[in-house]
Amino acid sequence: MGIGKNKAGHRTLRLTAWATSALLGWGIACAVPMPVDAQSLPPDQNLDDTLPAPVTSAAQTDPTAAAPDDTQTALPASQASASASNADTPPNMRLRLDGVDPTTTGSTLDDDLRRVNLPQSTVDGLRTRQYPDRADAQGIPLGTFTLRPSVNQSVNIEQDRTGSTRDNRSFLQTDLRSTLTSDWDRHALTVTGEGIWQRNISGTGEEKPTISLNADLRLDLPADTTAHVTAGYQFYREDTSDPNAIAGASKQSAVNQFTTGLSLERDFGLLRGTTALALTRTVYSDAELSDGTQVTLSDRDQTAGTWRGRIGYELSPAIIPFVEVNLGRAIYDQTRDSNGYARSNQSYGGKGGVEFDLGEKFKGELGFGYQHTEFDDSRLASIDSPTIDGNLAWSPQRGTDVSIGLSTTVQPSTTPGLSGYSAYQLTSTVSHQLRDDLTAKLTGGTIWRDYPSSGSAADETEYDAAFGLTWGINRYLDLTSNVGYQLTTRKEGDDTRQLQAGVGLTVKR
Repeated sequence: MGIGKNKAGHRTLRLTAWATSALLGWGIACAVPMPVDAQSLPPDQNLDDTLPAPVTSAAQTDPTAAAPDDTQTALPASQASASASNADTPPNMRLRLDGVDPTTTGSTLDDDLRRVNLPQSTVDGLRTRQYPDRADAQGIPLGTFTLRPSVNQSVNIEQDRTGSTRDNRSFLQTDLRSTLTSDWDRHALTVTGEGIWQRNISGTGEEKPTISLNADLRLDLPADTTAHVTAGYQFYREDTSDPNAIAGASKQSAVNQFTTGLSLERDFGLLRGTTALALTRTVYSDAELSDGTQVTLSDRDQTAGTWRGRIGYELSPAIIPFVEVNLGRAIYDQTRDSNGYARSNQSYGGKGGVEFDLGEKFKGELGFGYQHTEFDDSRLASIDSPTIDGNLAWSPQRGTDVSIGLSTTVQPSTTPGLSGYSAYQLTSTVSHQLRDDLTAKLTGGTIWRDYPSSGSAADETEYDAAFGLTWGINRYLDLTSNVGYQLTTRKEGDDTRQLQAGVGLTVKR
């Protein structure tokens, strides 16, 4: 998704020619596998791809300088870009494009708790700076790059209950985060890394380590054309509340995901177009039951990819209606899974909507469409689902930012005779700066998993919420605290409840 940039330079130049879209898409769609997923915005997409660039003032070149009470400090272009890359992700961080979610950890609650203590970017890219001695850490210069590392050490408690089964544990968690950004006159490279390590100190419960590495190379080409080359790797354990998780397993499957993608965007005056390709390789390890039995899940290993094309028309600098189409294909390593079903599939869909940019305080997009997914095995019913995807970024006042995201995805199932389900997700985040050095953030949402009426599985709904406080002791130290709750209700089967809370200390440079 891109919220474009007008001719005065207030929005980024995105989107490519429709002819290029068709040529690239149809040519490659026949040669590469595609996944089962509705179209949406990548959660790891850079802020400068979706929001106007922070305002730059020639006279204001010191980001640590004090700003008057009724003004905001604008960062220099190079520092503003780095700050945006190191900040929280865009409002629609959970929306997925091309079947890839680089921020996922397998658990919705874990994602919420991870986000509530991350640095929060403002909608307009500006920040209030009352105290110059509390400026953010400026990172470590490495030639034409800047490295911004941080380490958070926390102590946490967790309660997990499914029916009569309960798991309580206390554990230590170490979060390693780092962002490497370029400072080039043209083009830009951003590399982000995150790792989470857990160790139980009491009780029972599964430790959930995660690793995420992502790189985005932006190429500023002639003729108002921008290209993005992306690559990534993610590792996480499947969450026990996931519909495809192994019931009663003491250790769920570890998921290894490799991603790569290419997109082209171009501005043709009033017409704006984009075309994008993405490939995803997913590998599942064995799950372990409480008696030590290993459950092989290699029949879920797959290679998938998508192509999408979008064209928009600028009615005004603030309103751009658009139409978008997508094609998908997923090919499993094993022609048939352990139950004898051929789960390779293909999908196609489209949507229409509008992008809007009503100034520094309100922007986003909303689209409605339809997605069709059919499987190679005739015994598996096709999945047809209306889709709604979008995001909203709103700042009612300085220091307060509200974001809302909507997404629709189609997920395959592992249950014999069941093809899969449509997942409708709503996500919201409210961040408020209580003081210059104290920020509160509340995030939450719901997921409705809608199974085909012809299937044997019952629908289920997931609710999640998390609250966090971050106190900036100084530019190098933050004190963090958070609490979160997740409830998964099922029409058939036991409900799942998860509660987690923790306090920690972040060291950053």
